[in-house]
Amino acid sequence: MSKRISGLLKFVVFLGIGVFFIYWFLLKLSADQKQAVWQSFLSADYFWVAVAMLCSLLSHFVRALRWRLLYKPLGLNPSIMGTFGSVVVAYMANMAFPRLGEVMRCSTMRTSDNIPIDKSLGTVVTERLIDVVMFGIVVLLGLLFMYADIKDWLYDGLIQKVDSLPSMSVVAVVVLTLIVLAFLFYKYCWHRLLHIPLFKKIDDLVRGCVSGVISIFHLGTKSSILFIVYSAIIYLLYIVCGLIVMQAFSTTVSLGFKAAFAIYLFGSVGMIFSQGGLGVYPVLVQMALALYLVPMEVGTAAGWLLWGSQQVVVIVFGMCFLIYFSLKKKKSKSRG
Repeated sequence: MSKRISGLLKFVVFLGIGVFFIYWFLLKLSADQKQAVWQSFLSADYFWVAVAMLCSLLSHFVRALRWRLLYKPLGLNPSIMGTFGSVVVAYMANMAFPRLGEVMRCSTMRTSDNIPIDKSLGTVVTERLIDVVMFGIVVLLGLLFMYADIKDWLYDGLIQKVDSLPSMSVVAVVVLTLIVLAFLFYKYCWHRLLHIPLFKKIDDLVRGCVSGVISIFHLGTKSSILFIVYSAIIYLLYIVCGLIVMQAFSTTVSLGFKAAFAIYLFGSVGMIFSQGGLGVYPVLVQMALALYLVPMEVGTAAGWLLWGSQQVVVIVFGMCFLIYFSLKKKKSKSRG
């Protein structure tokens, strides 16, 4: 019962954050600005929005292919239809309640390929831990790749507090120094703090991530390479989705990969802080595009179209696969 209440509270809080951001954003817009945003929606080329939806769907399919590789050490070979459907259903379930998707993935795999829930759960946990590491790497690379653009943005925001911001070389030296200090601290001092629950949880998370990454290389040479390639393709497709949506507006059509990278980095933060990114994701996408002097109304429309297209894909295909799994479950029961 306590877990249900906790899950409900998380849902309400994260949904509330999303609704608040929508209200806050609309509240600060004048009537003319709202009209300009609406005109941006009307003038968008929805062919490119449809292409972005296909790109989003492809990313889910590649994720399903990657997930199948984690079953091989268990001696299992689930169907592509089963893993693909489970991935999409999981995304749809997470729109309703946080972490519900992980449960749904395991449940639908049992229906689809008769795989025990505990074995599927192990692969899901491993995949999530690997995603944490992969996301951290992508964010770090993105920040280094885009430092010049972010530097100007930060300087404008902090101009009253600082005279200048450090160069790229200085930032690189500071980052490397912090990494070395963190490693030394972890190696020689960390064990003394493990009696504190918070530090124990952090330690378990770090060890789990390391174990998850190491497990990739136990899949066999071919599967390990495929896993890494699939992971790179997944994150590349996430970025390309933003690049495609930018083609829908004459103002952003000339922007390139760097702007799409900014959209991904900013938008990812929005997915963390509200239920499914509701409200927060579009606002942060608009802020990312503002780095490249894109008008507010166009950036807002692009953010909502990018977020909305992803949600439509998940809902439509998630419902279709829920029906598919339901029919398959009834069919297996009738045979039994």
